[in-house]
Amino acid sequence: MQLLAGFFTRLVSRYLPDAYVLAVILTLLTFVSGIIFTSSTPVDMVGYWGKGVWSLLTFTMQMCLVIVTGHALASTKAVKILMQKISATVHQPAMAAAVVALFSAIMCSIQWGFGLIVAALLARQFARHVKGADYRVLVAAAYMGFMTWHAGLMASIPLVAATPGHLLEAQTGLIPVTDTIFSSYNMIIVAALYIILPIVAYSVHPKPANVVTADPKLLKDEEEEETPLKANMTPAERLENSRILAYFVGLLGLAYIAYTWATRGFVLDLNLGNLMFLALGLLLHGSPIAYAKAIKNGAIATASVMLQFPFYGGIQYMMEHSGMAQSITHWFVDASSAKTFPALTFFASGVINFVVPSGGGHWIVQGPLVIPAALDLGVDVGVAAMAIAYGDMWSNMAQPFWALPALAVAGLGIRDIMGFTITAMVVTLPLFMGVLFFLV
Repeated sequence: MQLLAGFFTRLVSRYLPDAYVLAVILTLLTFVSGIIFTSSTPVDMVGYWGKGVWSLLTFTMQMCLVIVTGHALASTKAVKILMQKISATVHQPAMAAAVVALFSAIMCSIQWGFGLIVAALLARQFARHVKGADYRVLVAAAYMGFMTWHAGLMASIPLVAATPGHLLEAQTGLIPVTDTIFSSYNMIIVAALYIILPIVAYSVHPKPANVVTADPKLLKDEEEEETPLKANMTPAERLENSRILAYFVGLLGLAYIAYTWATRGFVLDLNLGNLMFLALGLLLHGSPIAYAKAIKNGAIATASVMLQFPFYGGIQYMMEHSGMAQSITHWFVDASSAKTFPALTFFASGVINFVVPSGGGHWIVQGPLVIPAALDLGVDVGVAAMAIAYGDMWSNMAQPFWALPALAVAGLGIRDIMGFTITAMVVTLPLFMGVLFFLV
């Protein structure tokens, strides 16, 4: 497995451009392909791109808040102590990578935004305390765990399919989560990933001679400023350092989360997750000004998200409105039989993920073609929906879109980790094929 990881690492180091440049190249390819392979004119494609560029603004802001609130929470003394205690239990470098991968897989199957950030923070902590740990592998392991997200509690497609008024309700009715997230075959996939991903992370950790350790500058904590003595504070400084204000807002946020769960049942989306991060960060920092400074320190890590997500919004719009995404799905569907349908839907989803990286976008693009075909072939619609979800989360290991938040926290680039995550992608493929061919 080290040979495989070494091969992919050398390959991406030489040929994979920066993630922003890759987004620009995908924009160009999508634009030209839309003109060549569909009836869209250059003017049409310009219009699709322009409308799509800002289509992910809400989501972009949510992801920026995931980064800065997670960063601020991680900079509190309580969380630092917790991470130190976890990292102190492991001293062997490869085992540290395995622990990060398992931790990430579990957390991402509960709430993917939370999982991405806390796993990256744990990777940083191991890099500080485990001598000889390869920082690239630790961060790659943090991203490997993301492979569980679309089979977990916050999976977009199965949750949407179980929601009244969803896109295909007239054809399928509601698809209960007992047929998707909580199905026996999905439980098998998640449990297997909990085992396989740590093994992959452990196995790809290089020998000591090839280890790349972290730049100490990347692991340096922000310097804590001393709080002025209360007797020397001005009225303004008293307000800035007021525990009462910090605790009021923090408890207000937690009260709203409790109210939501009491009235709607247990739900956890990006907005609630960010509110939880914000509330806990305020409570643990203990003053408004300390929290504001922590947010400021984390804001620089959002640059890659703010720059690249608009390009993916434009790409997604061009794919959807030109009909290219539907054509790709249609080609796979036409080539299917009842036996091969789930697997080919999986691969169609994997291909489309490179230009439509949103999980919800997959349902909009593929659902209207995949679900009617599944009904015609007699394939369970829950299986069809999960095949789309699996292809999405599996191919994320070669798609930098979702790695950006974790990389921003870690201070690395996409070339640093992609060789290892593609290895995880190759190793886990037999699992998905085995389940989709024999267990559904």
